[in-house]
Amino acid sequence: MSDPVLLGISGSLRKEATNRKLLREAARLFGPSNYVEADLNVPLYDGDMEQTHGVPTEVQILAEQIAGADAVIISTPEYNKGPSGVLKNALDWVSRTEGSPWMDKPVAVMSAAAGRAGGERAQAVLRGFMVPFQPRILQGPEVHLAGSGSQFDDNGRLVSEQYEKTLGALMQKLRTELQRR
Repeated sequence: MSDPVLLGISGSLRKEATNRKLLREAARLFGPSNYVEADLNVPLYDGDMEQTHGVPTEVQILAEQIAGADAVIISTPEYNKGPSGVLKNALDWVSRTEGSPWMDKPVAVMSAAAGRAGGERAQAVLRGFMVPFQPRILQGPEVHLAGSGSQFDDNGRLVSEQYEKTLGALMQKLRTELQRR
């Protein structure tokens, strides 16, 4: 059996965002996989643009990555008590594509934020955003990486054994969920 395709989606566009680092750690702890990081640098959703030009190529690529993945991991920052606009915009655009790329897809969500709650509210809101797409969202263990700017070493590895243990348990649960397909 070949390694599963694991798609990582970061709600931050920053190249060195702690949410990207968290996704990479999740992929490492997931174990053997073909890990791909999505690019959410897509235009703002505009119904007039969609009507005139159709779904942008960047959005179609994202939808195809979601559809082609065996499992998806999403990490969101928390901006004003919710997920980033970048992430919400990408979800809105993907909902406009053909098919249902999220349908029955195993998904693990996590968050990394500077605050002491680690993006807990953003993650809760994100889970609500995902309901219409009907993925199989894991219910835990929850990973809310607080004070995320100081949680990684120079190699991008988590410095807290507790966070690594919790993230590892979430990834093991995601791997187990793949077997249910």
